[in-house]
Amino acid sequence: METTTDVIVVGGGPAGISAAITIARAGLKVILIERGRFSGAKNVFGGAIYTKPTKEIFPDFETSAPLERKNIMHKYAILGEEDSTVVSYNNKNAEASSYTVIRAKFDRWMADEAKKAGVIIVEETVVKELIVEEGFVVGVKTELEDIGAKLVILADGVNSLLARQIGLRDDIETKDVALSVKEVIKLDKEKINDRFNLEDGEGCVYQLFGGSMLGKLGLGFLYTNENSVSIGLGITLNELTENKITPYELLEGIKKHPTIAPLIKGGELLEYSAHLIPEGGYKKIPQLCANGVMIAGDAAMLVDNLHWEGTNLAMISGKLAAETAIEAIEKNDFSEECLSAYSEKLENSFILKDLKAYRFLMEAAHDRRESFFGYYFKKINEFFESFTSVDSIPKREKYWNFLKNFVIGRNILEIFKDIWGVLKILWGIIVP
Repeated sequence: METTTDVIVVGGGPAGISAAITIARAGLKVILIERGRFSGAKNVFGGAIYTKPTKEIFPDFETSAPLERKNIMHKYAILGEEDSTVVSYNNKNAEASSYTVIRAKFDRWMADEAKKAGVIIVEETVVKELIVEEGFVVGVKTELEDIGAKLVILADGVNSLLARQIGLRDDIETKDVALSVKEVIKLDKEKINDRFNLEDGEGCVYQLFGGSMLGKLGLGFLYTNENSVSIGLGITLNELTENKITPYELLEGIKKHPTIAPLIKGGELLEYSAHLIPEGGYKKIPQLCANGVMIAGDAAMLVDNLHWEGTNLAMISGKLAAETAIEAIEKNDFSEECLSAYSEKLENSFILKDLKAYRFLMEAAHDRRESFFGYYFKKINEFFESFTSVDSIPKREKYWNFLKNFVIGRNILEIFKDIWGVLKILWGIIVP
C-alpha cells in the first residue's frame, strides 16, 4: 500500500497525543485519528494529571494548560454504613504532584499543542480496521478512506477492537475491567475552599472505600475543581452483574453518606459520564507489539488501580512507543523484533516495575474481596468507635472485647486465607 505518512496514531487521549507530538517533534509526519468531535469529547477520568510525567511531554504546562487546582491534600476515607475513618495527608509547601483538570478542556489544549508541533489531527473519524499486507500492519481503513503508514500506534482505549483484530489481545473478562461513573457538581469556589479547608488554587483528593460498596471490589473518588467537584467510583463489571446493581445506585449511596453529603450539599449537577477502566493488572497486559504496530495506554491495560494512576502511564507509554517508532523509521525496520524495544523500554520504566510489584494484587482482591473490602473496613470503624468513646468501661476490657469479637466474627480458616492473600501481595512488592 502507498505510504501517506510516517506514523498513524489511533486515539486522541493522553497516550495518543503524547505519542503523536513526540513523533512530530522529531521531524516526522504523523496523523492522529480521533473518533470524537475533538480530543477530550469522549475522554473520562477521575480528575487529576500528574506533574512529572506531564512535564516530560509538555515542559511548560503549569503556566499554559487549563488547570483547575493544585492538589495539596489527600484523604483516605473508610466509609461504614453511617460512620467513617478518615486519614489525611497535607503539604501546602511541597511542589505539586498533581493537578485537577477537566478532560474536555485539557485534552483539547494538548491537541492544540500537538497541532502546533505539526501533528495532523483528523477528528470525528472512526478507524474500522487495520490494513495488513504480508503480515505487516501498513495502514488503517476509515469510513472515508484508506491511509497508509510505516507504523501504527494504537491508543484507542480499553475496548480496543483494533488490537483484538490483529490478535494482540483476547476479549477482556468482566472481572478485568471496571465501569467508572462520575458526576461533576457545581459549587461556588468559596464553598469548596471552606468545606475542604483550602485556599484559592489549592485542591483536595479523596479516595473512598466501603460505604455502598462494602464487600464489593470497587473504590470511590472525589476531586475538587475550581468551581465544581468531581465525585465517582469504579467497580468491576462482574460485581455489577453478580449483585444485580447499577453503578448509579452505588454512587447515590456514596453521595448520601454522612461524611460525604455535607461536602456536596446544595451543588448543581453539571455532567454525568461513564468510562471503562482496565483492572486486570500486570498479569493481563497483552502483547504490546507486532509487525508494524504497537499499543499504548488503556489499550495496553496500563493502569495502576491501587494508586488510581492512569493518565501518567498513558502519557509515558505513548512517549516510549513514539521513541521506538522514531528508531524503527531510522533503521527502516518495522518488524516485531525491532519494535520489541518498546516492551524493553516499558520494562525499564516505572510503569511495568510498579505494575509488576502489584502483580498479585488483583487476584487477591477478587478472591478475598468480602474480607478486604467489607469485614476489615467495618472492623476499623468499630475499633475507632470504641477507641474514641468515653463510657466508664475500662479500656483494657474494651480492647479484649474487640479482639474477641474480631476472632469470633471471622472463621479462623478465612483469617488464614486473608493472611495468605496479604503475604502474596507483599511478596510481589518485595521480590522483583
